[in-house]
Amino acid sequence: MPAGARPPSGGRRARLAELALIAVAALWGATFVLVQDAVREMPVTTFLAYRFTAAGLLLGALFQRPLSRLGAAGWRAGLGMGIWLTTGYLLQTYGLQRTTASNAGFITGLFVVLTPLLGAALYGQRAGGVAWAAASVSALGLFLLSGMGGRLHLAGDGLVLLCACAFALHILATSRAVSRHHAGALAAIQLGLCGIVTLAAAIALGDLEPPRSSFVWMALGVTSVLGSAVGFLVQTYAQQWTTPARTALLIATEPAFAGLFAYLLQGERLSALGWLGAGLIMAAIVAVEARAGWAAGKTTGS
Repeated sequence: MPAGARPPSGGRRARLAELALIAVAALWGATFVLVQDAVREMPVTTFLAYRFTAAGLLLGALFQRPLSRLGAAGWRAGLGMGIWLTTGYLLQTYGLQRTTASNAGFITGLFVVLTPLLGAALYGQRAGGVAWAAASVSALGLFLLSGMGGRLHLAGDGLVLLCACAFALHILATSRAVSRHHAGALAAIQLGLCGIVTLAAAIALGDLEPPRSSFVWMALGVTSVLGSAVGFLVQTYAQQWTTPARTALLIATEPAFAGLFAYLLQGERLSALGWLGAGLIMAAIVAVEARAGWAAGKTTGS
């Protein structure tokens, strides 16, 4: 198998990996509500600093040996991943202060559509007509989801859309790095960078403060240990047993889980046009990744 290639999906390990990815997508969807409520009690940079510092330290302790063996190229790759991940989470968390959890969940899901488009623009990867059509459908879905001017959260939705771009760039950076370097070490570096940057920002802004409620402690525990450390490890290692296209398709269920948990925990309700917009976004995501999965399967079978 050539360097950087992933084994085709299929078999018991592939099924377990895909089930784990669905579970992680559900967990990430649930954290939209947790984060939105937690940042009402704690500054955004402080919350992110605690979350990612803890996650980075945990993975750093678990992968001490691979980190010690990682060369300069590996550290550069991990730091590059961390830059985009940090940017994405900062934009997402600030966006959550200015829009609804369901909006943020669905708009963040655009990263799956944006990934092939940015890959074509930056690395010359062929996106194809399906990807461009999906981007147009997603733009229409975003317009409907935002309420067609009635429930438009321009600042929040715009920030979360930029967050989706950052996450797409993170996926591209990760795909180039994980084939050459240890996945656990890369995850530790990127999460550690997120923690350092947000901690420095919290100190500079004078926002650093201890958690003041049991709810914030709970939110930090869930998002740092499960949502960050475990979640990113599962995503990385699962890709060893299933195709990248299938991985992206399964993670694309995260926005649906975000809307579901927003409804169950906060009682948020979308209008009929909002549901139509959300459906268009999800349909565009599924179309892009289903097409990618079909192409990958055809190539493997040739």
